[in-house]
Amino acid sequence: MTEQVRVRSMAPPGHVRAPWYLRGKTGVIERRLGEYPNPEQLAYGLQAERKTLYRVRFTMRELWGERAENQDDTLDAEIYHHWLERK
Repeated sequence: MTEQVRVRSMAPPGHVRAPWYLRGKTGVIERRLGEYPNPEQLAYGLQAERKTLYRVRFTMRELWGERAENQDDTLDAEIYHHWLERK
């Protein structure tokens, strides 16, 4: 079974690792990639917590709506767990 997730629509200050055009959009987890130090903390020289990284697949229809040239084409993005919420 494929798990649907939504990228959180947050706008925290500082260095973040979720592209603006994906925030608020829904995709499916393509795979779990493992746990890595949080790059948002590493960017400031802080000790980084390990966070789970996922590859999430989005359709062009979800990202661009009717403006998408090929609505069923997909885009994969690597997104950390703290940016995702279950749909």
